[in-house]
Amino acid sequence: MATVPVNPKPFLNNLTGKIVIVKSLNGEWDTKGFLASVDSYMNLQPGNTEEYIDGQFTGNLGEILIRVFFPSK
Repeated sequence: MATVPVNPKPFLNNLTGKIVIVKSLNGEWDTKGFLASVDSYMNLQPGNTEEYIDGQFTGNLGEILIRVFFPSK
Protein backbone atom coordinates (compact mmCIF):
# COMPACT_ATOMS: atom_id res chain seq x y z
CA MET A 1 0.00 0.00 0.00
CA ALA A 2 1.46 3.35 -1.06
CA THR A 3 1.53 6.33 1.28
CA VAL A 4 1.00 9.93 0.28
CA PRO A 5 3.10 12.66 1.91
CA VAL A 6 1.10 15.20 3.94
CA ASN A 7 2.08 18.82 4.56
CA PRO A 8 2.02 18.94 8.39
CA LYS A 9 1.05 22.60 8.96
CA PRO A 10 -2.29 22.55 7.08
CA PHE A 11 -2.95 19.08 8.48
CA LEU A 12 -2.51 20.32 12.07
CA ASN A 13 -4.53 23.48 11.41
CA ASN A 14 -7.42 21.29 10.19
CA LEU A 15 -7.33 19.45 13.53
CA THR A 16 -7.99 22.65 15.53
CA GLY A 17 -11.08 22.12 17.69
CA LYS A 18 -10.87 18.34 17.43
CA ILE A 19 -9.69 15.74 19.96
CA VAL A 20 -6.00 14.88 19.49
CA ILE A 21 -3.64 12.45 21.19
CA VAL A 22 0.01 13.51 21.49
CA LYS A 23 2.58 10.82 22.28
CA SER A 24 6.02 11.57 23.72
CA LEU A 25 9.13 10.66 21.75
CA ASN A 26 10.16 8.06 24.33
CA GLY A 27 6.65 6.60 24.54
CA GLU A 28 6.37 7.09 28.30
CA TRP A 29 3.41 9.47 28.31
CA ASP A 30 0.46 10.51 26.16
CA THR A 31 -1.90 13.46 26.35
CA LYS A 32 -5.43 13.66 25.02
CA GLY A 33 -7.40 16.89 24.59
CA PHE A 34 -9.03 19.18 22.06
CA LEU A 35 -6.55 21.14 19.96
CA ALA A 36 -7.02 24.83 20.76
CA SER A 37 -4.23 26.19 18.53
CA VAL A 38 -1.05 25.49 16.56
CA ASP A 39 1.70 28.05 15.95
CA SER A 40 4.08 28.48 13.02
CA TYR A 41 6.63 26.19 14.72
CA MET A 42 3.95 23.46 15.04
CA ASN A 43 3.85 23.75 18.84
CA LEU A 44 0.49 22.46 20.06
CA GLN A 45 -1.89 23.93 22.63
CA PRO A 46 -4.50 21.37 23.65
CA GLY A 47 -7.26 22.16 26.17
CA ASN A 48 -9.14 19.94 28.63
CA THR A 49 -6.06 17.76 28.47
CA GLU A 50 -5.77 14.38 30.18
CA GLU A 51 -2.41 12.72 30.88
CA TYR A 52 -1.71 9.01 30.49
CA ILE A 53 1.47 7.28 31.64
CA ASP A 54 2.06 3.77 30.34
CA GLY A 55 -1.57 3.75 29.17
CA GLN A 56 -2.98 4.57 32.61
CA PHE A 57 -4.94 7.79 33.24
CA THR A 58 -2.99 9.96 35.72
CA GLY A 59 -5.02 13.16 35.85
CA ASN A 60 -6.38 16.26 34.16
CA LEU A 61 -3.89 18.91 33.05
CA GLY A 62 -6.28 21.53 31.65
CA GLU A 63 -4.82 23.77 28.94
CA ILE A 64 -1.14 23.10 28.20
CA LEU A 65 1.53 23.93 25.63
CA ILE A 66 3.44 21.10 23.97
CA ARG A 67 6.65 22.29 22.40
CA VAL A 68 7.55 20.24 19.34
CA PHE A 69 11.10 18.95 19.25
CA PHE A 70 12.71 17.58 16.11
CA PRO A 71 15.89 15.72 17.05
CA SER A 72 18.89 16.13 14.79
CA LYS A 73 20.11 13.08 12.93
